[in-house]
Formats: sequence, structure tokens, C-alpha cells
Amino acid sequence: MPDEFEQIAAKIGVLSGGQLALLKSVVETFLRPIRSWRDEDSDVVDSTFLEAFGDILRLHHTLSDDYLDKHRFEAAMCRAYHAIGRHCVRSTRNHPGHDGTVRGVAWSLKTQGDSNIKDDVLHISKFMELGKGKWETETDLPGLRDRFLEHLKGYDRIFQLGYFNLRDEHEQRIHFYEMVEIPKNLLLQCRRGEFEMRLESKQNPKPGYCTVRDRKKAVKFQLYFDGGTERKLQIKNLQKHLCKVHATWRFGEVSGPL
Repeated sequence: MPDEFEQIAAKIGVLSGGQLALLKSVVETFLRPIRSWRDEDSDVVDSTFLEAFGDILRLHHTLSDDYLDKHRFEAAMCRAYHAIGRHCVRSTRNHPGHDGTVRGVAWSLKTQGDSNIKDDVLHISKFMELGKGKWETETDLPGLRDRFLEHLKGYDRIFQLGYFNLRDEHEQRIHFYEMVEIPKNLLLQCRRGEFEMRLESKQNPKPGYCTVRDRKKAVKFQLYFDGGTERKLQIKNLQKHLCKVHATWRFGEVSGPL
């Protein structure tokens, strides 16, 4: 370890003033406290991953005010796994199927960090593109649902990184992240969903829903077929208690030169 310190110190000596200021911010970032938690039964987040991913989150917010988005989540996930010696391969950008492969298992990775995020339900604003095809009446909605079912065949596990922009008692900004797994078997229940097209909408094609309910008729989740020009599929009102929270990270605002 002393040799490493000497090597780092020698390299620091040639940095510019701006680079030193940035390096100081990074060092201060890692000295700030972070509150991390993991589900002891988690098979994807162990104590080493919890620490490594938390460091990446803190480093990210040293350089950015924005939450970790989907593409950065993909990169951070693989980087954290590589740091602790686990095999992870990220898919090419805009790959229509899975986003990465961890120990040979295909993963789909999503994020949510908008101002409307809720603590008890999940929302995925773009799960997949629906593209072209017949979309005129309510009888066409099962076909759109079937495209979703076909899309699900491309991966085995689905994770969402949620971000909450909080404030403490002193009105200081708090970054809070949670990693939630959405059971694939839960989404497959859309096979018995109820269809409804919003005929009053001015969009073309008109949007529609596939709603999945429990035995008490409470909504479990909804597939929302977003009409108009985007033609994408959203997942709305997904009850978080039906999912698994693997880990959370909470830390204060990091001030720096950027």
C-alpha cells in the first residue's frame, strides 16, 4: 500500500490547478458518509457490490446534478461487477433485447428519476417500441400485448434503478437510490389482462390499456400502449410490494468545481 501512495503522489505532482480541484472533490466525495442497505437474501447485491456501486453513485454526483440514467446504469452495473471480479457483459447500445449479461443471465435494466416518482408504485416510461402494425380498434390491443410477450423472451431478469431527490431537515439535498427487481413472471400475467382503448383521445392511433388485477380486483400493473407518433409501451401503476428491493443507497449533496 505505501508504494501505491508514492506512485499516486508522484502523478498528482504534475496535475494542473483545475485538475487538482477536481481530484480534491472526488476525494471529499469518498470521505462523506453514505447509508447503504441490502436485502440479506439478495443473490445479485452482496456487501462488496453494495460498496462498489455506492462509490460509483457518489462519484457520478460529484460530476453531475442529474440522476444516473439508463445508459449510465448499464455501464455502472458492469463496472461495479468487474471491480469485484464478477463477469458482466454490456450489450451494444440500442440492442432490442437485453441490456447486459451477468454470469450468463440476460438482464434488462430500467431507470426512473422523474419528479412524479412514487414510493409505492413503479413506472417505466418506455419499456419497448411498438413500431408499425395494425392499431385501429380495441380488438388490435391483444396483438400489441403479444409483441410485449415476445419481447420478454429476450431476457431473464428485469431491474429498475429508482432515484428520489430528497431534502433533509436543513433543506440540504439528499440523493436516494433503490435497486428493484420486477419479477418476469409477474409481467407474464398480462396474458389475462383486461383491454381498454381510450376512444376519447385525439391521438392517432388511440392509446389503450391492458390492466392486470388481483383476485380482489385491485390493479397489479398496467401495460399502456402509448399512441401518437412514438408508439411505445409503458408500464404503469406497478405495485412495488409485488417486486423485490435488493438494495438502497442514501448520501448527501456533493459540492465540487463542476
